[in-house]
Amino acid sequence: MYGHGQPTPISVDAKMLADLIHSGQKSRIVDATIGDANDSVLLRRVEADPITRKPLSVDFQRVTRDEAISSSVTVVTTGTPRGVRDEGGVMDVITHALEIKGPAQSIPDNLTIDVTELGVHEHVTAGEVALPKGFTLITPAETVVVSVEVTRAEVSEGVTEAAVEAAPVDAPTA
Repeated sequence: MYGHGQPTPISVDAKMLADLIHSGQKSRIVDATIGDANDSVLLRRVEADPITRKPLSVDFQRVTRDEAISSSVTVVTTGTPRGVRDEGGVMDVITHALEIKGPAQSIPDNLTIDVTELGVHEHVTAGEVALPKGFTLITPAETVVVSVEVTRAEVSEGVTEAAVEAAPVDAPTA
């Protein structure tokens, strides 16, 4: 545990830690009691065993509920893009998390982007993502988060068709 004072090594009940990690609320402030002291902490990093996926080490940051902190927040898309549904495109989530800064007590679990109106060759940048009140974007605004493009099969079919159309036609000889 680090932040606001000396770093403190702690041990955590494995079941409680697993519940916190798997609850989907990693950005939630948790009250921790260490000895006689009560601290508000935020889960910052989980190092897991590569085979069993069980946590080996975690980092908690001491925070006050109203202080501004930076956090990486997962991007979630909703809807089916018009370019996928009607135009045969494919959606690609390029940036899976955005770095934002705001009050520790209000960090969202995720940022939702409605991609319903995205057509082929269109994208959403980090600057276009709606942030909760009191938050600012740290990720560069021009960073592409989600895009819709044509599939590789359609691109290669178009190249093949263009090559056939461009090929000279031999006239029959008599």
